Amino acid sequence: MPAPLKQTARRTLLVTSATLASLALTAPASLAAPTPKPTASPSAPVSGSPAAKDKASASASASTSPSATPPGKMSSLGGARLGQAGTQVQLAGGAPVLPKDLTARSWIVADAQSGEVLAAHNAHWRLPPASTMKMLFADTLLPKFPRTTQYKVQPKDLEDLGAGSSLVGIKEGETYSVDDLWLGVFLRSGNDAVHVLSSMNGGVAETVKQMNEHAEELQALDTSVVSPDGYDAPHQVSSAYDLTLIARSGLQKKDFREYSSTVTAKFPGATTKNKKGKTVRETFEIQNTNRLLTGDYDISQYPGIAGVKNGNTTNAGATFTGVAERAGRVLLVTVMNPEKDDHNEVYKETAALFDWGFQAAGKVTPVGELVPPKGAAQASAQPGANSGEDGEAGGAGNVSEKPVAGAVAGNGSGGIGIAMAITGGVLVLLAGAAFLVNRRWPLPDLVRRRR
Repeated sequence: MPAPLKQTARRTLLVTSATLASLALTAPASLAAPTPKPTASPSAPVSGSPAAKDKASASASASTSPSATPPGKMSSLGGARLGQAGTQVQLAGGAPVLPKDLTARSWIVADAQSGEVLAAHNAHWRLPPASTMKMLFADTLLPKFPRTTQYKVQPKDLEDLGAGSSLVGIKEGETYSVDDLWLGVFLRSGNDAVHVLSSMNGGVAETVKQMNEHAEELQALDTSVVSPDGYDAPHQVSSAYDLTLIARSGLQKKDFREYSSTVTAKFPGATTKNKKGKTVRETFEIQNTNRLLTGDYDISQYPGIAGVKNGNTTNAGATFTGVAERAGRVLLVTVMNPEKDDHNEVYKETAALFDWGFQAAGKVTPVGELVPPKGAAQASAQPGANSGEDGEAGGAGNVSEKPVAGAVAGNGSGGIGIAMAITGGVLVLLAGAAFLVNRRWPLPDLVRRRR
């Protein structure tokens, strides 16, 4: 079979498999498996479908300090090759070879707009994510509160912060805007800001529940959330594939793009009285900890970088997901836990993969695909869906129009015979719709900005 036909057939199979999974999840209630109930407690009993139990079991088996070798069996969501251990790449004529000296346990290079995975290494290996988990936190909570909302911090809001947590410097009794809090999350990776926003959202346990539910909607099935800030916790895992899916979803939101690309900002400090006895609020400057965005003594600011989020803990090592644009092409790269311990190594390996990806785009056969959210196929028929630019920033209009959930036909009793008769046609239509949605996800305004 000629190479173009093989590529088309492979892509069709990838999309069809994703569509079949979506159909199973949107089946009539009489046929569908029970919905799993995400929980903030890693020790809680697992209930729900066999798939949910498999996911929870695999998450539970992931140690807080993961093994140096990937498991023999990983998810194949997005393509069979993505479930295989080791490096997956298919070079065509004129394609550059992959960078040498890549030491990360897991990484992925994907086209952010088409969803094609250009190359990957242990893409579905469940590993501790560190603060890259905050991308899921932001993607889940950003639409809930307008940026101008003011909140006075209570002592209980800052309880249970992990020892050694990264902090932006929030003080009890002081009032902050939601805009301030999100700047603290994105720029300083402030666990204190995460906990305050979680309190506004009904508490840490409720926020963790919502994050797990959102991960399910995104088909980030390697991800298990225990702490909303990404602090090391038993059974808290994600994967390079999932972090890339999550970043791709977050980048549909205007505020997400703006916050993740902000280099510096002023943050409120303590309320004091000046020499004249007037009450004043001090401010101090905070800087983004993403070194591809800010640069450092041993690494330059990466051309075209536009976010997204970094993390680093003892057990997770260094983790990073970045997005960059060059000549109209937008790439997402995720790197997890380089073994080489050089300063800024995670950024150096990310930059090398970005360089390769921009040179290799169009010269490699994709080894997989970033699947769309479960409801994306249904949303594709709605005019203006996924525009991401309507409404005021910070409110509900800040987020791209959310895909509607898959509809259940009638009362669920249409008959197995009829369902089987129409399955072929439905699969063709839904597969085509899912593919088009995946291709058309826009990423506008990917321009680094300074406050």
